[in-house]
Amino acid sequence: MELSRSRRSLIQRLHRSKTRAREGRVLVEGVRAVRDVLAAGVRPDFAVVSPRASELGGDDIRASLGEAGVEVARVEDRDFAELAGTETPQGLLIVVPEPAAPELPAQGTTLLVLDGVQDPGNVGTLIRTAAGLGVGGVIALDGTADPWGARAVRASAGAAFRIPVFRTKAELFLDRWRGPLWVAELGGPPLEGGVLRSDEWALVLGSEGSGPRAEVAGAADLRLTLPLRNGVESLNVASAGAILLSLLTLRAPGDPDS
Repeated sequence: MELSRSRRSLIQRLHRSKTRAREGRVLVEGVRAVRDVLAAGVRPDFAVVSPRASELGGDDIRASLGEAGVEVARVEDRDFAELAGTETPQGLLIVVPEPAAPELPAQGTTLLVLDGVQDPGNVGTLIRTAAGLGVGGVIALDGTADPWGARAVRASAGAAFRIPVFRTKAELFLDRWRGPLWVAELGGPPLEGGVLRSDEWALVLGSEGSGPRAEVAGAADLRLTLPLRNGVESLNVASAGAILLSLLTLRAPGDPDS
């Protein structure tokens, strides 16, 4: 089946954050990312493949899509490169509906809150980490990279479809959330493993350059930091987030809940 002009135009719109959000669709590109999303039980609207996908072991995916009745358009590698958002396209992409997030939680769960994290790769990596560590949801505040953008979804390795992901404004989140609010920043008290272990919290991570916005930081019940040595002032936000989430969620051997 050939790729229609309307499908081609939709893919191009999904590369831009504003038009992607209006479409309510998510572009997933790459053999591994597509495989992970399909494993999460997501049904695509349609798929596009080129010969490159076969070279990278994507024949089984193409076959399963066809068996499931998903429209699969075939293009040449050169044409696929014009549709792709990667420097080295793998010849496989799908378009899926953006998951409908449930109601923004007010308490009784654990949340990772991203405030101004602008790199889509970091956003996707943090979503993947949160999902892997059993966090209850991820909230992307305004000013954060689109968690459903193609690069963020690719970095999440499909985990974005396995955990609730919310997008909201900072003031709405602060008005809604009633549980403990912890903010990660430089200069806070050092966090040691297990000290704050709890089943209810919202951990805020801000941008590396400026940290969380003032109103969010000002609402914090506690400010946390990782003790660093040898003159290292800060970590990449995805690395810092992974360490903090591990300390907050992982149970040590011998713990009552481990």
